[in-house]
Amino acid sequence: MKRSTMEPAPHPRRGKILPFVPDGESWVARHVRDLPRSGIRDFFDLVQTMEGIVSLGIGEPGECTPWNIREQAIFALELGKTGYTSNIGLPRLRRAISRYMERLTGVRYDPEEEILVTVGVSEALDCALRAIVNPGEQILFAEPSYVAYSPGVVLAHGVPVGVPTRFEDTFRLRAEELAEKARPGVKALLLNSPANPTGTMVKEEELEKIAGICRRENWVVLSDEIYAELTYEKPHRSIASLPGMKERTIVFNGLSKAFAMTGFRLGWACGPAPLIAAMVKIHQYSMLCAPILSQEAGVEALEHGAAEVEAMRRIYQKKRNYLWRSLTALGFPCHSPEGAFYLFPSIAPFGLSSKEFALRLLREALVAVVPGTAFGPSGEGHLRCSFSPRMEELEEAVGRLSRWMRKSFPKKSDPAARS
Repeated sequence: MKRSTMEPAPHPRRGKILPFVPDGESWVARHVRDLPRSGIRDFFDLVQTMEGIVSLGIGEPGECTPWNIREQAIFALELGKTGYTSNIGLPRLRRAISRYMERLTGVRYDPEEEILVTVGVSEALDCALRAIVNPGEQILFAEPSYVAYSPGVVLAHGVPVGVPTRFEDTFRLRAEELAEKARPGVKALLLNSPANPTGTMVKEEELEKIAGICRRENWVVLSDEIYAELTYEKPHRSIASLPGMKERTIVFNGLSKAFAMTGFRLGWACGPAPLIAAMVKIHQYSMLCAPILSQEAGVEALEHGAAEVEAMRRIYQKKRNYLWRSLTALGFPCHSPEGAFYLFPSIAPFGLSSKEFALRLLREALVAVVPGTAFGPSGEGHLRCSFSPRMEELEEAVGRLSRWMRKSFPKKSDPAARS
């Protein structure tokens, strides 16, 4: 019988060769294989298997994108604007970003050479890291930190170095502790103010000291300012506005948070022309350009969205005050955040790890929060609670939490017992 050409040829002495079974995992690059999954996504994979959950976990506005912005996206679609744009973004949008950033930060950026429109701030940060990091170079950032910072550095073949911050310092990055990390091989500081997950803002006098260290050490600064519009006691100050800092700083911002446009995936980077040009090389070979409908909506948001942003900011401030008062009344040591839309309460009085507390709260009270360890080792002993959901959701979550606390920690959650 004629042997099928699809069968492996028999070995002359050992008989039939077994078919080759590929081991897909062995093909994965080591630095990707060893990268941990996001602690937030791991936790919310579990949430998705449950019903009736009230979530304070995802960092997404509870408000819908303002109608005039949505309408502009619809109108652009009706006009048939469905093609590519310039790699760096629509000229009208880049001009609008330039004007907007000058109003927000006091720094003017050339829309032709110093602005790149990206698919959210996440892509902007990825392009920046890949553009500046040589293998083995170190990137500093305050910890607890946004979950993507450390993995993003690793994916760029750099070395992430967290600078721990503490509850007793309201999680502020201190210049003296940053200076202790100065050594050969450090390339950049990744700064986030207002910060996710703590809501902390770097004080202006501390910002000036940090800028001095960056100038002295010749560091690049990657300044994530996605929450710059959402501050509650004092306005945001960009490190790029300080003397000698625009020339070494890439500022990231976008429409996801303040404009409630997470699904539009539109961000931008502003910085020195040589660094933006390097980022464009990466962007054009990976993303090509941001979606045109999002860019059309972005022009409307930046030119006519200020009133809606201010209205949402005031709503967030009311929700912040409500959730902060509620948590402190239940016995959680907690700072009132200065910006963003997160609280980062301590669970030290309750004798559980962050993960244990969050899992019990989820399973027993059907309330989802994020364990602090998702944001680095310095987050242990804390939870991230977002106050971005609608007020009725916050009230339901607080009611469930209060009942669960009285049952699970009666002596800790009773104000009379604590006094």
